[in-house]
Amino acid sequence: MKIGFIGLGNVGSKLAGSLLRNGFDLTVFDLNSQLVEKFASKGAGIGEDPAHLMRLCDLVITCLPSPAASNAVMQLMLPFVKEGKTWLEMSTTDDAEVRRLGAEVISRGGKAVDCPVSGGCHRANTGNISIFAGCDRATFEIILPLLTTMGRRVLHTGELGSASILKVITNFLATANLVSCAEALTVAKAAGLDLRNSYEAIRISSGNSFVHETESQVILNGSRDISFTMDLVEKDIGLFQAVADRENVPLDLNPLLIEVFKDGIKRFGSRELSPNIIKRLESATGLDITAPGFPAEMIDNEPEEPGYEVIVNKV
Repeated sequence: MKIGFIGLGNVGSKLAGSLLRNGFDLTVFDLNSQLVEKFASKGAGIGEDPAHLMRLCDLVITCLPSPAASNAVMQLMLPFVKEGKTWLEMSTTDDAEVRRLGAEVISRGGKAVDCPVSGGCHRANTGNISIFAGCDRATFEIILPLLTTMGRRVLHTGELGSASILKVITNFLATANLVSCAEALTVAKAAGLDLRNSYEAIRISSGNSFVHETESQVILNGSRDISFTMDLVEKDIGLFQAVADRENVPLDLNPLLIEVFKDGIKRFGSRELSPNIIKRLESATGLDITAPGFPAEMIDNEPEEPGYEVIVNKV
């Protein structure tokens, strides 16, 4: 199977790297030619443009920063979609948009899957990230070996678009966790507690979370580097809000999170690292929420292992 990969950003480069490292026939494209050359030096083919990749490859993956970017790329590829072609949308995107574009692919005889990832760039780098996949079961079984190379845990979520809804749900939860961790650590410092003890107390308690074990560490280090920016958070929780609004679900927490990140972007810029949302509290209190002994970036120390499908107990 010839695979095309479009979008070699923080996440895409790591997913594409897993494919290349594991011997897949990979051709890549990105607007940043330096990123493309880096992959070419490791044996990947160079795509001329998205249309070239769809003509050349059996399966094309997109991992892009916004629904608008995915649409722009897909419009270039659609004329070359036919039977035997598959599109995997690995961007965090709008479920209605992925359904719309997927319907265009399917109407031309191709297959379409939305398969966003979750678990952090450090786990994408080792092929240990989790992947959601929305598509018909027959298509899922065809692409499962590909997904279990890029990820450790793979969940078939149902029809096309279902994975994208679950992705923005999980990103909403991660954002709520991030803001709550920032508030908890700031209160601990204001109360005169040792931040190393505070981190550990949260970690071993009912207050623990994946976000605390990752983002709280880079907050306390001071690097705040989780390879994710405030504009991406704003996009993701905005997509979650759109799903809630469409389904007439009145939310209390997410609108507050949207306002918090709008304020963070206004103060610090859209490309500020997302854990630096704590700077709002540092500025308000005059406190420095850092402590020695924490890493500047997260590294996945688990060995790369073959992935597997997560089977849901529906009894």
